[in-house]
Amino acid sequence: MSGPVLSEIKVAADPAAWAAAGFSVTGSRLSVGDVSIEFVEGNGGIVDWTLVADARDVPSATHPNGVAEIDHVVMLTPSLERTISDLEEQGIELRRIREGETGMGNYRQAFFRVGRPVLEVVEADEPVRFWGITFTTADIDAAAELLGDKLGRVKDAVQPGRRIATVRKEAGLGFPVALISPKG
Repeated sequence: MSGPVLSEIKVAADPAAWAAAGFSVTGSRLSVGDVSIEFVEGNGGIVDWTLVADARDVPSATHPNGVAEIDHVVMLTPSLERTISDLEEQGIELRRIREGETGMGNYRQAFFRVGRPVLEVVEADEPVRFWGITFTTADIDAAAELLGDKLGRVKDAVQPGRRIATVRKEAGLGFPVALISPKG
């Protein structure tokens, strides 16, 4: 069963900071894989998303940081069960639930597919909100060299065989962003 596909994300962030982090920004937009990202006014963060029935053709962009697609979007929720139910009502199919230790502590997580990207929903003592995005980069070592001190240490990811690094807050992207190496 296929469900809705992520086609656009609206972020309250400074496009110039994203360009300085190696993203190809045109005006108030950039595209990553088949997802368009639009920069809007606001206090930072992922403001909204658009799901469509079928993937749309978004002009592909080449990014100096090697980013090729969105690996996953992270959402926080105080009630994993309620959010799972809400997402399933929208036709988004639950793939799996994970409980246990992660690199950031002990969490309950649910995973959904929204086109190529994964939607990772994390139960946390916070209101429902989008939290961050992890982008797949073709060469994480080259991205680390390009970003320099704007990127944290490259380390092994939770997913076997992959490596990940978090863009530092000082880069000014407006919310948590990470880069991850491609799947095996």
